[in-house]
Amino acid sequence: MSRAPSGRNRPAPSLLVTTRNARFQQWQSYLTNRAKRTKAGRFLIQGVRPLNLALEHDWPIESLLHRIDGPPLSDWARELLETRSVEQIGVSAELMAELGEKTTTTAPELIAIAKTRAPRLKDLRLQSVPLIVVFDRPASPGNLGTLVRSANAFGADAVVVVGHGADPFDPRSVRASTGSLFAMPVVTVSSVDEILAFRDARRASGTDLHIVGTDETGSVTIDAHDFGGGTVLVIGNETRGMSAAWRDACDTVVNIPIGGAASSLGAPSAGAVALYEIARQRK
Repeated sequence: MSRAPSGRNRPAPSLLVTTRNARFQQWQSYLTNRAKRTKAGRFLIQGVRPLNLALEHDWPIESLLHRIDGPPLSDWARELLETRSVEQIGVSAELMAELGEKTTTTAPELIAIAKTRAPRLKDLRLQSVPLIVVFDRPASPGNLGTLVRSANAFGADAVVVVGHGADPFDPRSVRASTGSLFAMPVVTVSSVDEILAFRDARRASGTDLHIVGTDETGSVTIDAHDFGGGTVLVIGNETRGMSAAWRDACDTVVNIPIGGAASSLGAPSAGAVALYEIARQRK
């Protein structure tokens, strides 16, 4: 890494990375190594919309990496570099393409190195009629990010990942959320018991929460259930559905009637349908 000279059509970065040095390797590890992401408390933000939303919601950005060769930077990229007082690092197009996981010939203009956040259940600020989405042991980061996106779109207060599941800060999750990860809390807890304790504490303070699971064997069709009160909506694991512990914890289990040759909906699709129905009823 070295000090960089001023470049034409680009702000002058404070540092320059053109080889796979130790710092580049650290960034690269955030793409695929959950343990290193967690230990460092850092992850990558790729893409225009996710980066814009991260900045809009005051997410802690540590560094902005920008491409130093190839086509000139866009007005969007230049404006961010000129107006944001964070460390700026110039990176060669070849290395930016690797960090951006691009399959095209064009390397991304900007990538952010951001700090992770670990919100806690007890600190959640809820609406008067809360809606919390629980994803039970999600296996796919992409599915997790997609559910976060739907939860944000339909007005949920938070998404809670329960058990050993996908990492919200996996780049596949961040991309699939299209920036919604930065607009709402995503909480990780170890067990059903933590949600039940949270529910009991909220009830004691005057806010009721009804736990509603989704499963093809549910006893009530989703449109027949009244979602007018506070709700914890539980989406099961993609292949195994809800755990036995969650089935015991649910006050109600609803099903989504479907036809055709499909035996069931995928987890993020079921979540989106359920969230739409809740939003429809609450209007």
